[in-house]
Amino acid sequence: MLTHLLRRLHLSQPSIAIVRHSWRHIAKPQYPRMASTFPDLPIFRAIASHDPQSTAIVHSKSARRFTYGELLKDVEDAKVQLYNQLKSASAEAIGGERVAFLVENGYDYVVTLLSIFACDNIAVPLSSGFPASELRFILENSEAVTLLSSRKFQDKAEEVLKEGLEHLRRKPVLNVVEKRRQGSGHDEVQLVPLPMNKGGMMLYTSGTTSRPKGVLLPQSVLTAQAQSLHKAWEYTPRDHLLHVLPLHHIHGTVNALLTPLFAGSTIEFMFPFNVDAVWERLAAPYLAEGKSKEPITFLTVVPTIYSRFLGSHGELAAPTQEAIKKALAPESLRLNISGSAALPIPTKKAWTELSGGNILLERYGMTEVGMALSCGLDFRDRVDGSVGWPLPSVQVRLVDIDTHEVIPVGQEVDKDGKEREGEIQLHGPTVFEKYWRNEKATSEEFVPGEDGVGKWFKTGDIATRRMVEGAGQSGHDWAKGPMYFIRGRKSTDIIKSGGEKVSALEVERELLSLPQISEATVVGVASKQWGQKVAAVIVLNPDHAQTGKGGKIWGIMDMRRALKEKLANYKIPQELKVVEDLPKNAMGKINKKSLVTEIFGPDA
Repeated sequence: MLTHLLRRLHLSQPSIAIVRHSWRHIAKPQYPRMASTFPDLPIFRAIASHDPQSTAIVHSKSARRFTYGELLKDVEDAKVQLYNQLKSASAEAIGGERVAFLVENGYDYVVTLLSIFACDNIAVPLSSGFPASELRFILENSEAVTLLSSRKFQDKAEEVLKEGLEHLRRKPVLNVVEKRRQGSGHDEVQLVPLPMNKGGMMLYTSGTTSRPKGVLLPQSVLTAQAQSLHKAWEYTPRDHLLHVLPLHHIHGTVNALLTPLFAGSTIEFMFPFNVDAVWERLAAPYLAEGKSKEPITFLTVVPTIYSRFLGSHGELAAPTQEAIKKALAPESLRLNISGSAALPIPTKKAWTELSGGNILLERYGMTEVGMALSCGLDFRDRVDGSVGWPLPSVQVRLVDIDTHEVIPVGQEVDKDGKEREGEIQLHGPTVFEKYWRNEKATSEEFVPGEDGVGKWFKTGDIATRRMVEGAGQSGHDWAKGPMYFIRGRKSTDIIKSGGEKVSALEVERELLSLPQISEATVVGVASKQWGQKVAAVIVLNPDHAQTGKGGKIWGIMDMRRALKEKLANYKIPQELKVVEDLPKNAMGKINKKSLVTEIFGPDA
């Protein structure tokens, strides 16, 4: 049975032992140190099956490397320490406790996360960039029993715990995570069956439409999400992934950390993101002084980072530019992925030109479900504006936003020849369990399925679906049939103006195709005449800012003339506001509700 499961994971037979004795025993520090002992979870089964001498984690700046064998050895030590800390905190039950942690991206983060899994607890990652009040909210909402902090963030952790949590029945206890030093060798690994699986992860939504909610992702869900991506994107031990993303989001955690660990890939951490440093790292293997560094084969970031790459490339020295051309070529960079926000088509095309033909792969996902849709590995499957097909094990349906009827495959066009828009609803093992301590929100976001498969999660995202000639060439059973095209969030990106529905994302794509605009967002603003009117907030490209009629600053009439041949008249913004910067969160997303109030006033 184990061999069969490992084949499904695309893993070889591991040199591990399944030990049939009490799980409680393995957490106690008294047992003889003869082996590293972990619960028999797929993540530990996978890691233990990899070559213990192969590199798991690289710290890019210092070039320190940690093998898979060293990783398990350090997780074992951290597991015992955490167990003792939980007992000292008078935890009522070890399994299922929420353990918050504030640790910088890198090896220590990975060890801390896996040690929480190893104690069958729920990991709650925190961001050092959040204000103390936001971190207190997460600690309070999650009912965390302890806060683990690295020494780097100890002052911040102490500030968070200093005040505002006195009313809690059980105030979180601060424990400092000691920095792990590079060691050698590895232990034999034993896996012990869990009587009950209570562990997993709790990630908090970005709060772009409401107060952040704790999304409970049990181990079974995390495993399903990682296995789905492992199969679809074909991670291998040969992959060397450059990790520049925050780790309190699903993108950085599942796509760029857990799934590579399942596959035995190498993860190189370089955080926070610095465009010059990343360019240097990508170029290094193709320059004489950097031959010792491995080429990066896997890069997954948000659209704003690709825009920053493109904006700074021209400032690099000629030898570096030439090296980067080789680094980004399809034969070197196996997979370049864009997600977490809509990818402007001009950015996609400019990256293809810069990389010598490497086309960005777009996908669709969210905190509650991991990744749900993806374009295929074949370049012909990376269709502009599309997020592809349902990923393995993911069930997707479109529900008409007016009639609330499921739109059957093949009936995506109405009797008037117009594409039908529907809300994306999802079902399957990758969907989260619940919003923590929020039964109302949980019940509101699920609907019963009339097809007998159980409840469906309402994403709140609107899409269309259609066949695309020439697509479906990747050779995978999941990457076939009609492709999905995101129209926007039901609450903020679908603007109802004069009886017509306008996709904010469609208008944004056309705005960003204009040379005068470097950034743009489109919102609906209240209107007595139209119900809502389309409004744009933009950042001008300084090189083209004075190209308006008569040599003036480019403005609303210039915009309307430029869009006249691209969009129907009702879709062209009636208002235009020019700003110096568009505020975004860590994943490049804009809180449109707060932006409307800030730019257009409280009644907008």
